[in-house]
Amino acid sequence: MATALNNQTYRNLPLNSEPVSRETVARLMKAEWERFTKDTAQSGIESDIAQKSIPMGVPSSFQYWDPYPISITGAQGAYMTDVDGRQLLDLSMGFGAMLAGHLNPTVVSEIQGALGNGMLFVTPSPISRDAAERVCNRFGIDQVRFTNSGTEATMYAIRTAKAFNGREGIVKLEGGYHGSHDSLTVSAKPDLKLAGDPEDPTPVPSEGTNPGLVFVVPFNNLPALEKVFAAHHKEIACFILEPVLENLGIVLPDAGYLQSVRELCDKYNIILIFDEVKTGLTAGTKGAAARIGVKPDLICLAKSIGGGVPVAAFGGKKEIMDAVTDNRMAHFGTFNGNPLAMAGVRAIDMICTDEALAQAEALNYQALDRITAIIEEYRLPAQTVGFGVKGCITWAVDPVRNYRDYKATDFEVAELSWLWSLNRGIITPPGLDEQWLISLAHTQKEIDMLVEDFRELAVALRS
Repeated sequence: MATALNNQTYRNLPLNSEPVSRETVARLMKAEWERFTKDTAQSGIESDIAQKSIPMGVPSSFQYWDPYPISITGAQGAYMTDVDGRQLLDLSMGFGAMLAGHLNPTVVSEIQGALGNGMLFVTPSPISRDAAERVCNRFGIDQVRFTNSGTEATMYAIRTAKAFNGREGIVKLEGGYHGSHDSLTVSAKPDLKLAGDPEDPTPVPSEGTNPGLVFVVPFNNLPALEKVFAAHHKEIACFILEPVLENLGIVLPDAGYLQSVRELCDKYNIILIFDEVKTGLTAGTKGAAARIGVKPDLICLAKSIGGGVPVAAFGGKKEIMDAVTDNRMAHFGTFNGNPLAMAGVRAIDMICTDEALAQAEALNYQALDRITAIIEEYRLPAQTVGFGVKGCITWAVDPVRNYRDYKATDFEVAELSWLWSLNRGIITPPGLDEQWLISLAHTQKEIDMLVEDFRELAVALRS
C-alpha cells in the first residue's frame, strides 16, 4: 500500500513487479516518436528558425530534446498552448515557479499595481523591505538578500559562508544540482566511469570550469560525510544540499539523516546551507526545512517565491549575514529587489496559505495513491515518490537513496512515459529525472487526466 511517511514524505515500492518487455517498449517508442513528429510540425518549423539566432534554438540548454522541443505561445491556469494549437495540461509548472498557476489573478494584480509606480528604482524601497519581511517571517530566518536566479542565490550563499569563516572548501552531494557556477557543477551528474568509489566519490568537474576546493559525498551516507568533515574541516566553509533531492526525480532523506547532518556541521563548525530553490513553498507553507524540522544556517530560495517573476533569495542567521553587512562578501545586482519581483513575492505570500497548499497537496497524494494502485495492478517495475505538491514515478524496484541508485533506473521506460503523456496533451519536464507539480490552479479534473493517462500506458506496456 502507499505510505505517507511521518506526514512529510510519500514513497511506495512495488510489491510484486515483473520486468516489462523490451520489445514492447521499443515498439511503443517508435510509434510515439512517429506520432510526435506528425502532431507537432509547427514546433519543428519554429525550432529550425530559432536555431539560426539561438544556440540549439532554446533559451536554456535543458529545454532542448531530439528532434525538437515543443514551442509554447501562451498559458492560463493549469494549461499551455503550443504553436500547433494544442492545449497541454502543464504538470511542469516552471519547476515550481508557477505554483500559483499561470497568470494567477492575484499575481497579475500585484504586478500591475507595481507597474503603475515604476519598474526599476536601483535604490531601497518600501516594497523590497516588505518582501524581505515576508520571506523572513515565512521561512524563519533573520535576514535575506534578493537576487535574480537560483544560481545567483546559491553562489552568494557559498561566498557568504566562505567570508564568514575564512575557509575555501565546500562539500556537496554527488548528483546534487545547485546552478551553473563553477564549484557547484562538480559531479552534478557525473559519468560513473569517472566518479570512482560510491562510498568516496571522485569529484568530477564540468569541462571548462575552475571549481576550486570541492569535496563530494553520497546522499544518505553519514559515515562518508563525517569522514570528509573529520579529515578536512579546517578547510571546509560549508555543506550545501537540497534537503530533498529534486534533480533525480525525488530522493528522500533517510529518517534522521538531516538531523545528523545538522549535528555534524555543528560539531565541525561547518555552515549548513539548504538549497530550497526547488522545494521552497512546494514543500509546504514554510519550506522543507521547517517541515522536516531541521534548521540550516543559510537557505537559498527561488522559483516558488515569485509567482512566475524572476526572483531568488539567500538568507539565514544574522551573524552569518553580517558578512554581507560589513562587506566581507560584496553582494551587488542592478535588478536585485526590483518592484516587479517584489510584487510577485508579496502576491505569493498572500496566496500560499495553509489551506491552499493543503488542498493542492491532497490532490497530489490522491494522484500518487491511484497511480500506485495501477502499478500494483499491472505489476510494473516502478515506484511512486512524493513531497509536498510534487510527485514522480521512478522506474526502479529498489529504493533510490542516492545518485548511484538513480543511475540504475530504467531511463528507456522513463522516456517512453514522458513521450506518451506529451502526445496525449500532458507536458512534464523532459529531463526524465524531474517531477510533476500540482499547482493551486489544478483541480480534480486534472488529477483524473494524469491518472488515466498513466493507466493507458500501463495497459500498453502489458499488451
